[in-house]
Amino acid sequence: MQSYLVTGANRGIGLEFCRQLAARNEEIFAVCRTSSDELAALDVTVYDGIDVNDPVALEPLALELDCIDIDVLIHNAGSYERADWDELDEEAFAAAERMFRTNALGPLRLTRAFRDNLYENSKIAIITSLMGSMTDNGSGGSYGYRMSKAAVNAAGVSLARDLASRTISVGMLHPGMVATDMTGGRGISVEESVRGLLARIEELGPENTGRFWHQDGRELPW
Repeated sequence: MQSYLVTGANRGIGLEFCRQLAARNEEIFAVCRTSSDELAALDVTVYDGIDVNDPVALEPLALELDCIDIDVLIHNAGSYERADWDELDEEAFAAAERMFRTNALGPLRLTRAFRDNLYENSKIAIITSLMGSMTDNGSGGSYGYRMSKAAVNAAGVSLARDLASRTISVGMLHPGMVATDMTGGRGISVEESVRGLLARIEELGPENTGRFWHQDGRELPW
């Protein structure tokens, strides 16, 4: 049995992570702002009322899990607010700041809070997006979201370098176009996406730390 901490666990990809891991009888700490009936029905330990942007909320959670080894830390919590070129008003800039705090600083803040729970051969999986790739950006738009995902990719590479001496591996993982609320129900099933993401996490190690992967196994451009 391995221990997993999953953020954004109440719905979508995070909930499916918990569902598939529970089916494998893993130990799961499910972190979210507001729980759901679907999450409560699973054999997981739920910590709700936790905002990854709020260090005051993270401190008691870190204390409660003190001395518990975390095998895999899955940063799944995220937000998306669209803002294209013609929509760059002050509210769009405020939305970009919100996404940067959640999507880029949130994983870094949470990793720091649980740095003592990670040990040799622990893994950190950052659920990011191909929209953070500058090479792949052929359509423009989505300024705040793209910038926040590029930023978390940069943070992930730095974490991979800084934690290499402790043999802690870090992977940036794109879930694909997944049929969730964020995509309006368009894309592959959340079940298929998470199966691929878990396979990539299993493959993650010191030899491929700090790299950017599609859930289907393709390495992605920065």
